[in-house]
Amino acid sequence: MLETIRLSKSFKRKKAVQDVNLYLDNGESVGLIGPNGAGKSTTISMISSLIKPTAGEIKLNGENIINKPEQLRRILGVVPQELALYQELSAYENLKFFGSIYKLKGDDLEKSIQRSLEIVGLEGRQKDLVKTFSGGMKRRVNIAVALLHQPKILILDEPTVGIDPQSRNHILETVRMLNQKNGTTILYTSHYMEEVEQLCDRLYIMDNGEIIATGTKGELLSILSAEDTIKVQLSKMNEVFVEQVKAIEGVRKVEASDVNLKVIANKGINLVSELVSLANNHHIQMINFHTETPSLEDVFLHLTGRTLRD
Repeated sequence: MLETIRLSKSFKRKKAVQDVNLYLDNGESVGLIGPNGAGKSTTISMISSLIKPTAGEIKLNGENIINKPEQLRRILGVVPQELALYQELSAYENLKFFGSIYKLKGDDLEKSIQRSLEIVGLEGRQKDLVKTFSGGMKRRVNIAVALLHQPKILILDEPTVGIDPQSRNHILETVRMLNQKNGTTILYTSHYMEEVEQLCDRLYIMDNGEIIATGTKGELLSILSAEDTIKVQLSKMNEVFVEQVKAIEGVRKVEASDVNLKVIANKGINLVSELVSLANNHHIQMINFHTETPSLEDVFLHLTGRTLRD
């Protein structure tokens, strides 16, 4: 339905996005994740025709639409990371204004406003000024604006940042309903791995302006199928011990926090006995340990060297 081919964007001499290839099939829910500065928002801005790429193509049903984006704009809704609302207007007045930009009017506009408010659960607060709303409610109005023209594709750029758990759950349920019941194609970015795990059929992992991995949850987890992750609670910790753990042959990554140690190592090495021996040498007790099943967060850390929230 929608795809990018070697999509790139440079600002002066800095390459913000480099050779990004991604696609959205009709009715899919796809996650785009990456640390801050990875290039996600720039990619979304190009796809939604807010900025022109330096190179590459954006195709809708096989047709390059970079120079003729009107066809895409008619079926695309975008929920930006920053709130795009008039605080001194009511929720209804905001929707009426933005609906007129979509060239909706009369009964069609009124029906669209009421339908969008019902979807986000704010029909009972439509006459209240936006400035009186909580952060989560403002986010929901932001989503309602993007739904006015019943888009076939909806892009959501971190729609749950800084909001209360109740609003967050409502937004997640709304996105799930739009995808599963209405068949809306979703492109979703988030700093919360559990959100994209819940909502998305496939994931793209982005870092330093490039797509570095893509696949279903199972396909991405298979990247770590040759590794074990062990978490250990110790009686105490010291830097020399941590450095010696890092030096064990086959150990790929070590995270130390207070008295807790997380070690990722190649399968097949006798890691526990190595840790016990080193701990004894430093007069450190291993209070407990367990082997952990790899998570998408582990895959992300393995690929980027950073956590998703970095």
